[in-house]
Amino acid sequence: MERCSWSQKNERMQEYHDNEWGRPNTDDSYLFELLTLEGAQSGLSWNTVLAKRNHYQEAFRQFDIQECASMTDEDLEHIRHHYGVIKHSAKLASVRNNAAKALTIQDEYGSLSSFFWRYVNFTPIIHERKEETEVPSSTELSAQISKELKKRQFKFVGPVTVYSFMQAIGMVDDHVQSCPYHSKNINA
Repeated sequence: MERCSWSQKNERMQEYHDNEWGRPNTDDSYLFELLTLEGAQSGLSWNTVLAKRNHYQEAFRQFDIQECASMTDEDLEHIRHHYGVIKHSAKLASVRNNAAKALTIQDEYGSLSSFFWRYVNFTPIIHERKEETEVPSSTELSAQISKELKKRQFKFVGPVTVYSFMQAIGMVDDHVQSCPYHSKNINA
């Protein structure tokens, strides 16, 4: 068995693939972190974002949603200048914006996790893909979730970003069948 080829670029990508990608997670802070990082990736490589992940965690207080929602313009400007994050001002401002919107979802649904996971009836979608070329960049479901998030005024949540997020938090298992980390191989 061989890992999904995208994970073999370097040790950081391999570790992320082996220990996180496609593994179901329902922790709100983790979900908010991955939604933020996937949005930050827009136009960049995932490897670039992963290389900056520790800086993001430190700058955004371990992705505590309440703390991120209460950040000031000065806080965001300080982060832009003093942390090893992607310097795109709109992407940084989206963290505060999306945190505020996430708090509203938590009030409405009880948790961010409940909001997202209800789209798959709280059960991961496990695909049986033979080749990585079969993995889409977005789906009807990611477009539906993206539309709902945009309606709620989230930023950097297009259908491709949302599908990557769904893969990241394990709502979707897109490991190829031959990968030892595919759900059916882990549970065998």
